[in-house]
Amino acid sequence: MIHRATRAPSRFPRLAASRRFALLCVGAAFAFAAEPAGAGVGRGALWRVVEVCLLNHALAGGAFPCLEVNVSAGKARGYAVLRPPLSASGLILAPTRRIAGVEDASLAAPGAPNYFEDAWRARKFLDAEGEPPPHDGVVLAVNSRPSRTQDQLHIHIGCLSSSARRTVEAFAAAAPVGRWVPLSRPFHGLEFRARLLVRDNLVGVNPFRLAPEAWPHSSVDRSLLTIAAAAVSLPRAREGFVLLASSQSGRHSVEGFLLARSESSCR
Repeated sequence: MIHRATRAPSRFPRLAASRRFALLCVGAAFAFAAEPAGAGVGRGALWRVVEVCLLNHALAGGAFPCLEVNVSAGKARGYAVLRPPLSASGLILAPTRRIAGVEDASLAAPGAPNYFEDAWRARKFLDAEGEPPPHDGVVLAVNSRPSRTQDQLHIHIGCLSSSARRTVEAFAAAAPVGRWVPLSRPFHGLEFRARLLVRDNLVGVNPFRLAPEAWPHSSVDRSLLTIAAAAVSLPRAREGFVLLASSQSGRHSVEGFLLARSESSCR
């Protein structure tokens, strides 16, 4: 009589499943990292990584390969925070529901999730100890459809490059509050309009809704919008944000002109 060896069932099925999903995420992360800028293949890699983070969170309560998964208000309003593969600095925040990008009209709807405020709170992950960097010098930015390489909405979280920081600080020192005006100089040929907000957070502020208001007398193609919120220090010990919006076409990635290569520049 021949006895076939059988594998004993795992006493930790949730852990085994979590490990399998961790392997899946490694493959998705490599696809995300390997994608050349502007390529048509692999534009769903970021969404696949977010899906793995969600599965890991559901099975084991973890977030790997993300840094955080927050679905406390439901998956439709949740988000994941991760560091882009092979990136030495900066973070991205992506919704946990499928949203292609800045052109999605639901982002500006009343009651829409405030992903910019979520991204502002997530800046704590810029520091290895989990301490938020100083208010000024942090920037949150979204690429236009022609500029992005992934078809899942994501907000870049990082430190302002030195040249961008000088520009927004000079604007904040002389700008009217709450009104869109042209920025004095372009960033890498990309012209922006800017708006100063005097506040220390982005609660109740939706840049996806405010950005088209920079062109009140013309219709704006939302897919061409590049949007950013740069944190600045103001006179009399106040804090604020400079909202930036551009509607120019072309491949002007915010990683190339707004974000610094090192997180030490936030300090």
